Amino acid sequence: MPKKSICLKIPKIDGEKTLALANSLNFINKSLEIQRNTDALYVPIVHKPTEKEKNLLKEQIPDLQVTTHLFSEKTRQAKNLAEVLEGKLPPPLLACLPKALDVVGDIAIIEIPAELEAHKKEIGAAILATHKGVLTVMAKAGAVTGTYRLRSLDFITGENRTTTVHKEYGCSYYVDVAKAYFSPRLSHEHWRIASLIQNGETIVDLFAGVGPFAVLIAKKHRDAKVYAVDINAEAVELLKKNVRLNRVENRVHAIQGDARQVVEEKLAGVADRVIMNLPESASEFIDVACKAVQPSGGTVHFYGFIKAPDTLETLKQRFTDAVDKAGRKVLAFSCAKTVRATAPYEWQAVLDAEVA
Repeated sequence: MPKKSICLKIPKIDGEKTLALANSLNFINKSLEIQRNTDALYVPIVHKPTEKEKNLLKEQIPDLQVTTHLFSEKTRQAKNLAEVLEGKLPPPLLACLPKALDVVGDIAIIEIPAELEAHKKEIGAAILATHKGVLTVMAKAGAVTGTYRLRSLDFITGENRTTTVHKEYGCSYYVDVAKAYFSPRLSHEHWRIASLIQNGETIVDLFAGVGPFAVLIAKKHRDAKVYAVDINAEAVELLKKNVRLNRVENRVHAIQGDARQVVEEKLAGVADRVIMNLPESASEFIDVACKAVQPSGGTVHFYGFIKAPDTLETLKQRFTDAVDKAGRKVLAFSCAKTVRATAPYEWQAVLDAEVA
C-alpha cells in the first residue's frame, strides 16, 4: 500500500549531490523507496526540514522543493552484518563486528578485530550480501603510513583486485586502493571546497592524490585553473586518467613531484587558494602554502589531526604561528571544524584560513 510522506523534490541532475547532503543531515526516510519521474526525484524524509536545514539544502540545490508524495515501502532486507551472521557466530563475537566500512567504487575495506580473524571469510560474504554493488572485500592490515599515505590490505573475498572506479558528485575516479590514497569519507569536504571557489580562481592542490578535489573543482568551475601536485607517481598517473575521464584537461594541470620543490620552481605566488589535505604532516608544509599564495593574499584549506586534550583552538594557534614564521599573517578563519573521528579521542579537522 503506497504511503504518503513529506519529501524533497529535486531535479534528476542534482540527485547524487542531494542524497549525499541529506544523508549527512541524517533525515532520509530509509524505510521508503525513492520515487522518480521523467524530470525529478522524490526523496522521502523523516521530518520537515528546519529553516537552517532548508537553507543549507537550497544553497546547494536552488531548485529543491519540500512537498509530499506517495511512496512504496521498502522490502525488508538484512540491514547489518549482525543480522546476516546471527546463528553463524556466537553472540560475544557478533558484538565485536565492526560498525563501519569504507566503500571505494565496488571495493569494501573493513577493519577486522583480532578476535574475528578466523571468521573473516564469513564476514566478507556477509558484506557482499548486505552491500549492493560491492564486488570485492578487503581487510585493513595496517595503518596509513609513509610519504604516499598507503596501507597494507588483505584480500578476503569476491574479485581479487585493488582497482576500481569511484563515483562522487557527478565525477568518476580511477582508484587503486593499494597504490594511491583515497578516502570516501571526505566526499562532503570535496564538495564543500569546490562550492567555495570563485570565478577565475587559480588553485594549488599540494597533495592531490587521484584528484578528488582538483577534478571536482574543474568540473564545477569552467574558468578555474587547478595545479594538482603529488609526489606519488602512481597517484599522478591515475590523476591524469581522471582528468581525461572527466574532460577537464584544459583546467587541471597534474604535476608529479615534492610539493616544496614544485612550488619553489613553478608555483610561487600563483594561488588564490591552496588545498593541504595531508593531515599527517601538512604542518611541515605551511610555509610552502604561504609561498604558493599570491602576494596580495588568499585562502588556505589546512587539514590536520587533533588528539585530546588538544582542541581546534590549539590547531588554529599552531597554524597561525607557522604562518607568522613564514612571513605571512592569518587575517581570519572562515571555518574551523572537525571532519571525522579517526581513532578514540582523535579527529581530522579542517581550517579555512584567510592569509595576507
